[in-house]
Amino acid sequence: MGQQVDKDRYSEAEFTRFGERLAQQLTELRELLARPGFGAGPATIGAELEMFLITPDGRPLPRNHEVRDAADDDRLVPELGRFNLEVNLTPLPIAGRPFTALERELRETMTLVDTATATQGGQAVAIGILPSLSEFDFTHEALSDESRYRAMSRGLRRLRTEPFRVHIEGVEQLELEVEGVILESANTSWQVHLRTAPADFARVYNAAQLAIGPVLAVSGNSPSFLGRRLWEETRIALFEEAADDRDVERLDRRDRRVAFGSKWVSGIEEMFETCVRDYEPIMPMITEEVSPADGEAPELAELRLHQGTIWQWNRPIYDPVNGGHLRVEMRALPAGPTPADMAANAAFLLGLTAAMAVEPVEEFPFAAAYRNFYRAAIHGLDASLSWPGRGTEEIPASRLALDLLPAARAGLIRLDVDPDEADRALGIIRDRVMLRRTGAIWQRETLERLGDDPAGRSRMVTRYRELSLTGKPVHTWPI
Repeated sequence: MGQQVDKDRYSEAEFTRFGERLAQQLTELRELLARPGFGAGPATIGAELEMFLITPDGRPLPRNHEVRDAADDDRLVPELGRFNLEVNLTPLPIAGRPFTALERELRETMTLVDTATATQGGQAVAIGILPSLSEFDFTHEALSDESRYRAMSRGLRRLRTEPFRVHIEGVEQLELEVEGVILESANTSWQVHLRTAPADFARVYNAAQLAIGPVLAVSGNSPSFLGRRLWEETRIALFEEAADDRDVERLDRRDRRVAFGSKWVSGIEEMFETCVRDYEPIMPMITEEVSPADGEAPELAELRLHQGTIWQWNRPIYDPVNGGHLRVEMRALPAGPTPADMAANAAFLLGLTAAMAVEPVEEFPFAAAYRNFYRAAIHGLDASLSWPGRGTEEIPASRLALDLLPAARAGLIRLDVDPDEADRALGIIRDRVMLRRTGAIWQRETLERLGDDPAGRSRMVTRYRELSLTGKPVHTWPI
């Protein structure tokens, strides 16, 4: 979705031609994957952070283009909602002290966005779902003034003629119906990329599918939406339903457009083929075909654009840069609360993924990994999770996470992360779990004291931002 889209209306002939390009580029991808040496190189990580722009009293501020222009930094791009901005961090080797570097660039860019937002009379905050959002914030005018978002909205409406229905049952219940995709803008995330060799892709991807359950359970930061107490990570349910293109004609397709998946995978070819076979295009932008120079990888622009409109919680990425490479994009973690928290969440996820990538995770029932993911999103630290080697036993996520920290540390060491770097990052996870203070828990307990009404939610957002500016991890925050 980072590719430039030049218009927002397409003809049926363009949809047909786009489908032909997808079939052609699948063949090119197969040939590329068979090329000796393709994708070789050191493991690197990258990340994206989505943020909310807010007024001084904690309400959404629809000024992302103006803030981006004021910041004048190529790392910033507008997101779907006019009150959202995305920061693209600089890729770096995972060896050494990557989480210190991630945390440092997060502080720098978050300060940059905050300073630029001040020129528009506002502030910036990293939080999974902004608690002060109301139904009136999701109008057609809230959609960012960009061709790609208008095209995405029209493309999804082309497939789904009936309204998008959201039904979430948590502590309370939420039901609503909207005509467009603007509800997606209520979710902001912290997305982590891991460059992966083609031969290792399936086992790393499957390991990430297993790892995300316990990691998500300790990372919750989205406990409510529109004044309802819902899941510890309400983003998961909200995003899946707000972009579900399955109408009555597509209900036989197993997975939504935003989904965890339904089986262990055997290779990246299979994943791209499934996305082309099962999901209809929504933005059929045709690019000029250019043959790559010797040693360069093909752009595969249409295939990458199509894949960018299918939002698996762990997603395969092909990138033609520097001879071409593959990445696993891990999309399920929430934004915030602080750079230290996000760096620690990334360390736990990457370390546990690396540890499980050398294990036969495919012998573990996929259905159990699937249950782990959604139970973690619903119940957080109190979720009952299962794990390879423990038989049919289910244990609280808080206990399982502590048990898995040594494995995550070993995985990070295997990736050549400095031992003291691994200990520092994972120590934040340990303390957070032992003190039972995730971002979601802090938000919920604070609202109990301030009052769970619009004024209380706005005051909570203001207090959240004040504490996040200290840089101290959320488990140290007072109520």
